[in-house]
Amino acid sequence: MVTVPVAVATDGTAVEQAWAVSCAVADPELPLVTIGDLGIVRAVDIDAQGCVHVALTPTYSGCPATAVIRQDVVDALHAAGFDQVELRTALAPAWTTDWITEAGRRKLSDNGIVPPSGVAEQRRVDLAFSVRCPRCESLDTRLVSRFGSTACQAMYRCASCLEPFDAIKPY
Repeated sequence: MVTVPVAVATDGTAVEQAWAVSCAVADPELPLVTIGDLGIVRAVDIDAQGCVHVALTPTYSGCPATAVIRQDVVDALHAAGFDQVELRTALAPAWTTDWITEAGRRKLSDNGIVPPSGVAEQRRVDLAFSVRCPRCESLDTRLVSRFGSTACQAMYRCASCLEPFDAIKPY
């Protein structure tokens, strides 16, 4: 079971605002979702000197969007009036698709990208699994390419409606 991170500081209102601002940053590769939707923001705190500390967990350690995400979070917090910001990359525990919020899964699905279904997909098995087509909901789909429009996605094609679509890789 994945636990939801908790923001803790002496000024709860400021922490909640910093948390909301950080989570509202759009993902640069999938701008239809925020980094909050994806579960990338892991912790937000404000120390006694007023510095905002944000922990981010990239979707994978080599994600090319990490630098952009970091700068976007700093820029958003500065624009919200937080002058001092420190970011930290938290690689443990590793990001999992289980951290995608229900709102994030809905946004992905509504935009034709299949989100992973959850914990069951985290277990490695040597069986091929079907991905439901976001257009006609058929399970008669085929992997076209392990590489989709971003490194986090794979390309599929539906055998029923013949439409291609991206799916978030389950890892």
